[in-house]
Amino acid sequence: MFTGIVEELGTVRAITPNAGGARLEIVAKTVLEDAALGASIAVNGCCLTVVELLDDGWAADAVTETLDRTSLGSLTAGDPVNLERPVRLADRLGGHVVQGHVDAVGELHARQALPDGSTRMTFTAPESVLRYVVEKGSITVDGISLTVAGLDDRAGDAGSGTFTVAVIPHTLSVTTLGAKQPGDPVNLEADVLAKYVERLLATRQEH
Repeated sequence: MFTGIVEELGTVRAITPNAGGARLEIVAKTVLEDAALGASIAVNGCCLTVVELLDDGWAADAVTETLDRTSLGSLTAGDPVNLERPVRLADRLGGHVVQGHVDAVGELHARQALPDGSTRMTFTAPESVLRYVVEKGSITVDGISLTVAGLDDRAGDAGSGTFTVAVIPHTLSVTTLGAKQPGDPVNLEADVLAKYVERLLATRQEH
């Protein structure tokens, strides 16, 4: 389990295709302070397993399913990535409950710098994600816990709508959002609590 509070910006050093999947080598420091083989680290919101410890980073294997259902397949050497270790029971839950299981890939639709120094960013998302999104609720974008500032869940021809967040300067400077431009893909994970509520209500109605 993660919190959506990015610990470090890593850098993709290499991506080596492997029978439909790929091995990712990521340069990092902070997230490796207590890492061991088999440990979990979220990369742009996608939970991956450490399969090799390197002198200046680590490696993980991404299977075909992961590459098909996330934006990791579009990464190239030199790209920055958001990194976070799993939360410990004694840690503060600074963001919200994040599983590291990507629900869908959206994209940055528009960004607007505001007078207060923040940036208003609008993302497209499929209906399968937007059904769990509420204004002032939480959503994870590339592994970053963000608060929804606006929502347009009227599905268009592609079955998608948009949601908007206001990103403070600090978040822009320490995550990949600072460099994101319209059209760039992002990993989306809806609030898991909303999914459980929906499931419980559906079960109750069946009975």
